[in-house]
Amino acid sequence: MSLRRLTPPLHLLRAFSTVTRFGGVSRAAEALHLTQSAVSKQVKELESWVGVPLFERSRKRLAPTPAGEHYEKAVRAVLAQLEAATLELITSDDGGGALHLSSLPTFGAKWLIPRLPQFQQLHPQITLHFVPYVHSYDFERPELDCSILFGEGHWPGARAHYLTGNDVALIAPRTRVADWPITSPQDVSRYTLLRHVTVPEAWVRWSETHGVTELNSLAGPQFDQFQTMIRAVMAGMGLALVPRCLVQDEITAGMVREPLAGGGYQSDMGYWFCYPEARRQIPTLSCFREWLLTVAVPPSAALPLLAGPAVLG
Repeated sequence: MSLRRLTPPLHLLRAFSTVTRFGGVSRAAEALHLTQSAVSKQVKELESWVGVPLFERSRKRLAPTPAGEHYEKAVRAVLAQLEAATLELITSDDGGGALHLSSLPTFGAKWLIPRLPQFQQLHPQITLHFVPYVHSYDFERPELDCSILFGEGHWPGARAHYLTGNDVALIAPRTRVADWPITSPQDVSRYTLLRHVTVPEAWVRWSETHGVTELNSLAGPQFDQFQTMIRAVMAGMGLALVPRCLVQDEITAGMVREPLAGGGYQSDMGYWFCYPEARRQIPTLSCFREWLLTVAVPPSAALPLLAGPAVLG
């Protein structure tokens, strides 16, 4: 079989992938700015090229065959990688390039974005592209170079550098102190405790730190973002434990308050800059990593680099 037979034309692959993702020719044609007949023709031409049925055809829509569904996943990855490489080439003048990263929404909005103008001033030749964040760690996505994740710093196959987040603050609503009389850690048990789904043991750790035994750490509303928890505290829903790096602005502005001096705790979890070993030497990533670690943690306080089992040593 010739190499040409194994390399279908790019426009046929793009038409096939688009039809699969949209579930029909009509919407795919709109996305590709082509006529429906042109898209149908390209799909049939690809099927003829590979000699395998890629779709099961019904009156209302096209459904990919098992072989077509498997092939489309590979095609989509190749197209994304080609687009990323082309974009990096286009923006790579003067030693620059593009860097594709993802970040947790609250951390990105409250910590990372306010600091990025400095990076732009120092490195105007590098273009940052934010990839939609997904909760699971997945650097198999060809469009993703690096990510800021929340955890203990251990992700298989990833290099991880600690940034911030292990200093956790206890926050209460901004109301009259008489309405929320909290003068000792034991007083906390009288109020509603707000919980984050990613850190279900936070109140357990807090109670251990402060010697509080009568605390129902499993009661109270759950939230999936720290920003939502901060807003809930501002609304008077209860008390919360939030990484100080995300809530210091609200504390300083008096939008929430710390009812106890030293009332927080040191967590084992925090925010980490992560990337796969294979991308370690990418110039744009190296530059961003160096800047990020400089603004995040003073050298004397920096935690060591952690590597997943696949990249130890």
